[in-house]
Amino acid sequence: MQLIEVNNKKIRKQFHQVPHLIYKNDPNWACPLEKMVEDTFTPGRNKIFKNGKAIRWILIDENQKLIGRIAAFINFNTSNTYEQATGGCGFFECTDNQEAANMLFAAAIQWNKKNGMEAMDGPINFGENYLNWGLLSDGFMPQAYGMPYNPNYYEKLFRNFGFEVYFEQYSYHIDYTVPFPSRFWKIASWIAQKPQYTFKHINFKEIDKYVKDFCTVYDSAWASHEHYKPLDPDEIHDFINNSKAILDPEMVWFAYYNDKPIALFGMIPDLNQILQKLNGKLNLLSILKFLYYKKTKLINRTRILIMGIDPKFQRSGIESGIFWHQEKLMKKKPQYTEVELSWAGDFNPKIIAMYEATGGKKAKTHYTMRYLFDRNKPYTRAPIIGDEAIK
Repeated sequence: MQLIEVNNKKIRKQFHQVPHLIYKNDPNWACPLEKMVEDTFTPGRNKIFKNGKAIRWILIDENQKLIGRIAAFINFNTSNTYEQATGGCGFFECTDNQEAANMLFAAAIQWNKKNGMEAMDGPINFGENYLNWGLLSDGFMPQAYGMPYNPNYYEKLFRNFGFEVYFEQYSYHIDYTVPFPSRFWKIASWIAQKPQYTFKHINFKEIDKYVKDFCTVYDSAWASHEHYKPLDPDEIHDFINNSKAILDPEMVWFAYYNDKPIALFGMIPDLNQILQKLNGKLNLLSILKFLYYKKTKLINRTRILIMGIDPKFQRSGIESGIFWHQEKLMKKKPQYTEVELSWAGDFNPKIIAMYEATGGKKAKTHYTMRYLFDRNKPYTRAPIIGDEAIK
């Protein structure tokens, strides 16, 4: 077997070919757009390169056939917020071959060690954790946009190498054809109509205002989290601008208390239902297909991507008020019959309780795995967070 660094156009093409070999007979898989994957590894497209670095490889066998791939990366903004400096690996794909998987993992570890790391998480993203984060361990069904899918043997490959679960990630599903619990709506109606609270969905013409409000809510909601780092407004600005094709502004909400931003809620249509038909390509034909399927309302699922609440308002029922307003809009969009709330970490009982209060049913579990380079060091899982943050 031979490990080859991705450093030219030919090898980049092979990097994208690997998942097609792994999932060629799997109808659950939705191929991500190759351009989005490439943007992850392109300085200037991915702001994390301002204080981060990445590398990737493909693996071929003795017959020159592709059998695997992996990327390794470090976000220096967050790597030293753990007990030990922690890098990452992701975009892992491999045949059911432990020797091949071990070779890929070892390369990622060696590179992380060389760059001063003492541990490695995987499979994760070289970006925010709401996209491409975690190893699917339960719920082998079509995943919502941004949630990873993988063969069930991947867990064996990770565990046999020595990875252990750092935390579990749960996805909840809501059948939108079934009414929410009556108690939930009673609280929601009461909160939503209080005069001191206002609710607005994002307006792209006032993008600077909403980026500022997003950062205000995020920084207050997550400031007490163990690994919190302030958001870079430029990253949020770029994400929104680059995502206008997939964002429905009526599904992105901000809540205000006397005009101060106190909560945010972001839901997106499940584009995987279209991506399954595009084969990862973004050319004129695929763009036309995308527009056609979007217009024909093929998508009937949405995914709640993010929800954050200022700690001072986390017991106020403000999230119910957001749902109350969103419900009125959803009645105008009857094609959406299912909502996925993802993801909730097992370290965060508050967000789990919130999802369950809406009537959500746990449908999928992903694992964020960790490998400590010092094999004699005691292993500890992610600590349960307190009342200060929700995710």
